[in-house]
Amino acid sequence: MKKILTALSVALLTVSGCVFLFLGGKAETAAAANEPVGGVQGRNIAPQREFDVAILVDGQPVPEYASRGRRYIEAREGAEYEIRIHNPYPFRVAVALSVDGLNSIDARRTTAWNASKWVVSAYSTIHVSGWQMSSERARHFYFTTERDSYAAKLGQPANLGAISAVFFRERQYVPVPITPPRPTYEEDGKDRSEKSRAPSASGTGQAAGEARQSPMRTDDDYAATGIGRSVRNDVRFVDMDLESRPVNEVNLRYEYYGALVRLGILPQKYPRIDPLRRREGATGFEDRRFSPEP
Repeated sequence: MKKILTALSVALLTVSGCVFLFLGGKAETAAAANEPVGGVQGRNIAPQREFDVAILVDGQPVPEYASRGRRYIEAREGAEYEIRIHNPYPFRVAVALSVDGLNSIDARRTTAWNASKWVVSAYSTIHVSGWQMSSERARHFYFTTERDSYAAKLGQPANLGAISAVFFRERQYVPVPITPPRPTYEEDGKDRSEKSRAPSASGTGQAAGEARQSPMRTDDDYAATGIGRSVRNDVRFVDMDLESRPVNEVNLRYEYYGALVRLGILPQKYPRIDPLRRREGATGFEDRRFSPEP
């Protein structure tokens, strides 16, 4: 069982085994609020229904472009945005959500399993509009340059331009027959004591995930996410037990228009004029009385 934090929207996080559910933000449609968790038998998910992750600017989804096995969107410099996540299934899920490689809740870089997560109820939609700064406050996402990005300010600019959501299903309990324990022998006690002295892999993994990356050069020509104005977003803890294997993952790449053109994802809006052809059309005189102001 994991300890979870809650906000008035339906969002959840886990920090090294702890999960936090946010019930604050914007929650849409909670049609199955009284339905038992894990109402669908088995853990296979029908392919015709998918978890939806969309980027909204001014409340409208930004168009997506499929290329190279990825989903791309065009960033608009200076525009605030929010991430809309929809759960089409009759069970709760916890979503590890990262922006520019940093968890949207605590700005750490960890595995998806160890990350803090947002909770989405059955058949529900949540909106994550910014970095969670406390149990009451968040700061807006907005498109900016690499140099001005939140990740660059934290010294971790290696994963700019990426948004990732990894979904974990709430565990469904199945009655298991209880069998009496077998007698404990001396050899068994020896094996257990040796295992207890073995180093824990989870502890070392957490420390590695929190290590700051070495500084690297940033560029103002490429899109990244900044840390903007404060908004109210109250949160609280709840209990939730998750399946260890994710049921789905959604990855988005965002770039400014010029970068999308160079990647071959968008066409050039205006044909580039050949400088040599322009120079060939040059003339020496025109009908003008005086020199104009520059």
